[in-house]
Amino acid sequence: MKRYEVIIVGAGPSGLSAAIEAAKRGIKTIVFDENEKPGGQLFKQIHKFFGSKKHHAKIRGFKIGEELLKEADEAGVEVVLNATVIGLYADKEVVVRRGDEVSHYKGDTVIVATGAAENMVTFPGWTLPGVIGAGAAQTMMNLHGIKPGKKILMLGSGNVGLVVSFQLLQAGCEVAALVDAAPKIGGYGVHASKVARTGVPFYLSHTITKAHGEDHVTGVTISKVDEHFSPIEGTEKYFDVDTICMAVGLSPMSQLLKMSGCQMEDNPKKGGQVPITDEYGETSVPGLFAAGDVSGIEEASSAMIEGRMAGVCVAEYLGYCTEEEKEQILAELKEDLESLRQGMFAPANRGKEITETEEGIAVSKNLLQHGFLTEKEVEKYPGVVHKVGVHPVMECTQNIPCNPCQDACPRGCITIGENITYLPIVADGSKCSGCGMCVASCSGQAIFLVDEDCGDGSATVTVPYEFFPIPEEGSKGFGLSRNGEKLCEATVVSVKSVAAYDHTNLLTMRVPKEYAMAARFFKAG
Repeated sequence: MKRYEVIIVGAGPSGLSAAIEAAKRGIKTIVFDENEKPGGQLFKQIHKFFGSKKHHAKIRGFKIGEELLKEADEAGVEVVLNATVIGLYADKEVVVRRGDEVSHYKGDTVIVATGAAENMVTFPGWTLPGVIGAGAAQTMMNLHGIKPGKKILMLGSGNVGLVVSFQLLQAGCEVAALVDAAPKIGGYGVHASKVARTGVPFYLSHTITKAHGEDHVTGVTISKVDEHFSPIEGTEKYFDVDTICMAVGLSPMSQLLKMSGCQMEDNPKKGGQVPITDEYGETSVPGLFAAGDVSGIEEASSAMIEGRMAGVCVAEYLGYCTEEEKEQILAELKEDLESLRQGMFAPANRGKEITETEEGIAVSKNLLQHGFLTEKEVEKYPGVVHKVGVHPVMECTQNIPCNPCQDACPRGCITIGENITYLPIVADGSKCSGCGMCVASCSGQAIFLVDEDCGDGSATVTVPYEFFPIPEEGSKGFGLSRNGEKLCEATVVSVKSVAAYDHTNLLTMRVPKEYAMAARFFKAG
């Protein structure tokens, strides 16, 4: 039986982060992962992260994964892939299966970072080929370059459903509709808005009642639901689709922790059955830690911090750092973690109805029900201003911990303030250079550069654009509204893409000046 000072189960963001913290202090560390590639969900995530510089803000998930792998390799972490941990016992004995071989390992400490599994819902036809999870769709698209389908209906309006819907559009799929039984959108408004402006309709308070087809999906019927989430007869709507994608939540993969004898609890706010831990992830079994989604569903940025916390705690437990050093490092990590747990979507606010922003602005019901702001509503937000010449318009409407726009502007035109969740504003007396760094850095694609009056009856609007093919300068098309309707004819003035934009193209279109504050997407004619 091989012995290691720390054994880590799971090579995702939290597991790798824990391994790095342990190994860089000289601890003999091994990580087991059942997949053929390390990195967990990060390599599926082609979108840019929220948060601050400390949290990898405005960096795409797969890039963060590459950074973690490099850091782990430099620290001397041993990563064993295609290795499924099938047993974890109270004395910290770990049983691993690789192919037909089963091996036993003994850890002085163990960190479980197994993540979470996708939930599913059942309905007539749910076992047909063509009914898949959102994570599976991401794997097909972003890891293997395969379209999950041609025409897709998405079930679930949390961040996963919204982000994957947008990525399906980027992959060239058609998203027929986004459906959720809840009466309001569950994910970030900026994610919903970027989907809505492409023309995808939202059906809240609806659910799937039947998937059609004999040997594969050929269509789907949805129905409106009542306050008890029961389908209402006579409200059926049929969609001709070949794929149904489900993003209906995640459940912690905590089976190994339960097997080890940890005290467990059923906690709906954390996603299901989770171990009872202290604030740094140590379970009721001394020397056994949990980090990341296995201890409660959160964002990957939080999982990485939790992993680092567990790694530091293991180092002190094994005598590789003093308690004083541990407390100092944990205090800094805790501060970072708490900054991510602020705002409307904070874990403490789950299940609560938030009716206004921290600035006292009423939350848009239209945004929550349809995914977009009305022209009247958008004017209420502090980032939406009217100025002569090119200037940023920031349609950031919810208190989310995120501030890369503030850091990106070389002239200091944008400020968030002392709290990372405050809505961005245009600084008094500032003058925009039109560089577009704010547009490219915005993780929610909610910033636009607008020249409301070019002097010839036209206006220009610069929007973030991450679709192929990239329109050529001079090409004709249409300016779409926030809900994806054709507003006006539009001409592409330019499409800029430089290394600093990190693959977010900046498309500038010319529109009639009366549509300067309404046109938010370009569609080729």
